[in-house]
Amino acid sequence: MKAAFLRSTSRAVSPVAFGHTSHIIGRVPPVLRTQNPSSLIRLQQSDISGSRSSFRTVAFGTKGFGTGPSLSTMEAPPAAVPPVPDERLSALRAAMSHADGGQGVHAYIVPTEDPHMSEYIADCFKRREYLSKFTGSAGTVVVTQEQALLWTDGRYFLQASQELGKEWVLMKAGTPGCPDLEDWLASNLPEGGRVGIDPYLHTVDAVRRLQRKVEEAGRHVVPLLADGNLVDKAWPEQPARPDAPLRVHPAEWAGQSVGEKVAALRTQMRGVKAGALLVTMLDEVAWLMNLRGSDVSYNPVFISYALVPAEGPVRLYVDGAKLTPEVKEHLQASEVEVREYGQFVGDVAALAAGGQTLWVDPSKVSYAVYQAARSAVEGGTPAAAAAAAAPAAAASPSPRGKGGARKRARGDDAPPATNGSSSNGASRPTPPKIFMEFASPVVAAKAIKNAAELAGMREAHLRDAVALCDFLCFMEEQMAAGKVLSEVQVDLELTSRRASQKGFIEPSFPTIAGAGANGAIIHYRAQQGSCKSVDKDTLLLLDSGGQYECGTTDITRTMHFGTPTQRQKMAYTRVLQGHIALDSAIFPEGTPGAALDTLARLALWREGLNYRHGTGHGVGAALNVHEGPQSISSRYHITTPLQAGMVVSNEPGYYEDGGFGIRVENLVVVKEVDTPNRYGGASYFGFEALTMVPMQTRMVDLALMTPQEEAWLDAYHRQVWEAVSPRLEGNERLLQWLRANTLPVREQQKAQGAAA
Repeated sequence: MKAAFLRSTSRAVSPVAFGHTSHIIGRVPPVLRTQNPSSLIRLQQSDISGSRSSFRTVAFGTKGFGTGPSLSTMEAPPAAVPPVPDERLSALRAAMSHADGGQGVHAYIVPTEDPHMSEYIADCFKRREYLSKFTGSAGTVVVTQEQALLWTDGRYFLQASQELGKEWVLMKAGTPGCPDLEDWLASNLPEGGRVGIDPYLHTVDAVRRLQRKVEEAGRHVVPLLADGNLVDKAWPEQPARPDAPLRVHPAEWAGQSVGEKVAALRTQMRGVKAGALLVTMLDEVAWLMNLRGSDVSYNPVFISYALVPAEGPVRLYVDGAKLTPEVKEHLQASEVEVREYGQFVGDVAALAAGGQTLWVDPSKVSYAVYQAARSAVEGGTPAAAAAAAAPAAAASPSPRGKGGARKRARGDDAPPATNGSSSNGASRPTPPKIFMEFASPVVAAKAIKNAAELAGMREAHLRDAVALCDFLCFMEEQMAAGKVLSEVQVDLELTSRRASQKGFIEPSFPTIAGAGANGAIIHYRAQQGSCKSVDKDTLLLLDSGGQYECGTTDITRTMHFGTPTQRQKMAYTRVLQGHIALDSAIFPEGTPGAALDTLARLALWREGLNYRHGTGHGVGAALNVHEGPQSISSRYHITTPLQAGMVVSNEPGYYEDGGFGIRVENLVVVKEVDTPNRYGGASYFGFEALTMVPMQTRMVDLALMTPQEEAWLDAYHRQVWEAVSPRLEGNERLLQWLRANTLPVREQQKAQGAAA
């Protein structure tokens, strides 16, 4: 790799060995400065051989991006042998140099998502993971000719620090002193610098935000539509696009036909005079069509688009080879017209050119689709529409997986700024008649489950409870016998028991079986050969879930099979108290999840403890385990009210790096509750537990619990016994285990003490 000096807008400083190609000495870049005098940025530095890495801690000045740093804590670097350049970064940088007809770009953004803005993506779209080798589900990469940076959130700080190579800088998003990606680009690129993006990878909102930040600073955003995705040029063994067949989601669990769902959407479309609705998220298409697929591991979705015109047949854009005779019959009966996946962009452009007003969700629709429609209207003729769609169709995902996505930015409805002078760039602002920009109406319809969907979710959780009870009984037997299991074995044993349940399809996400210190890695994934072992003296965090044909589950239990330390018991009890406080909440209609998040943290806060993730996420009905728009977190900009029929998780936790992790999670459904009064005539809501699995009482410190909290735990265990025991009839071993683990907590602890 070509060596280069690190650039800065401030004065020169002492030589620094940066975690970079060959430790070239230069200026400290603005990204490493902080407005917080106590903030520390860790730099990765190789030893003399270049064969291993370590982190150095550097303290910087206190006046923000314009001040020179203090390097009093740094040591002079030894002469180092340059490490072998990262071939993937080198290949991408070569493609960047030749992009846009040879004009090149100074920086290239590589997000996580696919062309449909999915959280979990098919293997062919895992460009960010391929490039950085970071396997977490959230993160965005920026590559320049001199640097490679990864932005990710607090769930992944530890994991990313372990997986990133020597040339990478970890940007801890949301922490003091860490600039947003857009601000970093605006401050670090040269005047007139060009930021390359694949427009299929970025939403309309995200491009607007990026344009506003970098173009105000004299830099330019360059959508590289004709070039295709630049990472693909550096990925010789990119997997093929998935081609598994689709399946019909049973009407018993769907609750509504395709026709009924479309009719409800068209009612909303008429209210805003929209000519067509663009449905681009994979789970929205699957829900609307009452279909499921397996293109994305752990998520029963398939690569597709849908288009709902104000009149006429609904269109499904999908690889026709995936349609079984049963699926074809279902779609024909539902009056759905099937078109090939690659036709979507051209059809959208043609509708726009024909004068149709398009309902788009700018936080979900890719900039490529948006730009094709706009270009078609500005061209003014059907021929121009076809010409506008042609490069988009060529760049859309092929069987080799062309495409991409961008982390979404919400709440920005300003028109896009004029772009740089790229032939692929954005043109003048959009005439207002082309688009109606609102949240997708499918989101709310999907989030608020109907009676059949809730029945399916309850059934899935009861099947899941049988599998979990069998597994937990097995674990207790193994640990009591002095056996030792690896984290991978724990995963396999649990998954095999889920697989024996009726209607099981696959896990709903990769199982997190974190023993000891691995439990502190919030989204840990055990790997054969490097995983830890579990014995009776190990604290084990187990977060797992299942996809059944009737519903989706997600559960976390933390367990110890010997004698936990007093600190572990304290932390577990405080987490459990937060879980109980949230589960017990009653709140008026219109309340967003952010207003309840504090309830789950208060017990921890009183100890000076906290956790770096949200408390609850929405969950789909036989769909994605993470679903919006609702959430329970400290992200106060998410103002979606919790409404009856929404399913969310309740999962506070606590994590000590290098020590242990604790999390307690149930899924709950929002329900209306009776209250003595109804102030202002408002409805009041609470939660109903869907998860029916005992919580281990060995970890509970009753001295810290209030009588009301103890009563909640005993009541929950009575509910588990009543719901699950009928499913275990004839299996005395599991019935005895369930009985013992759903007794009042004091009786359980008395029995545990006697056994010890």
